[in-house]
Amino acid sequence: MANEKIIEFDKVVAGYSPSLTILKETTLDARKGEITLLIGPNGAGKSTVLKTLFGMLVPRSGEVRFEGRCVNGKSQRELLAEGIAFVPQGRNLFGSLSVRHNLELGGITLPRGELPARIEEVLTRFPRIRERIDNQASTMSGGEQKQLEVGRALLLHPRVLLIDEPSIGLSPKLVQEVMTLLRQLADAGTTVLMVEQNVRTALKYSNRALVLEMGRLALDRPASEVLNDPDLNRLFLGGHARPAAA
Repeated sequence: MANEKIIEFDKVVAGYSPSLTILKETTLDARKGEITLLIGPNGAGKSTVLKTLFGMLVPRSGEVRFEGRCVNGKSQRELLAEGIAFVPQGRNLFGSLSVRHNLELGGITLPRGELPARIEEVLTRFPRIRERIDNQASTMSGGEQKQLEVGRALLLHPRVLLIDEPSIGLSPKLVQEVMTLLRQLADAGTTVLMVEQNVRTALKYSNRALVLEMGRLALDRPASEVLNDPDLNRLFLGGHARPAAA
């Protein structure tokens, strides 16, 4: 079904301590087969949305739903089994282990008989990873490491891919390659929820842009409209919602 909501946040309150509340009755959604881009100033709650969805933070109130079912309090392992995968910000590999071993650990929840075929799928999609399969992960370039992180997440055939700042440390050419890959995944039916500081580039590949401000949804618009908005920088830095309310 077109525009089917697969992820929903309904008045979610969450944070890192009782005195540090980031999400303040946040209500938003992500739709099947689309790339939804979360943008906003630092501290607006973008990464906190991903962490709350992936079970790293438990909502104090409100509800997070996946395909209509509440997933509040589910473990990361349970969410992986449900079809939600997370590629966090920065490097998240076992640097002293080989590329192959990193992939095997990523597929640890799979039935043993399925893992070789899943790894082969990843190696077919990422030829450079195949070339480095027996090397230590720490010897790979930044772009290669990001490919490995995404490939490891794809082992589980996720229905939802959460990705936080995929362009960090990458050259412009590699950023384009990562964005193209995410677009291909979405076109094939995977829902992508992304936080990305390279907003203009990310908007070109996204379907929707959700602007967060102080832990609340301030704007929900088609990505193409936001990209062409002359006040894009102001949208990203915050403060855009107040004039509209006047």
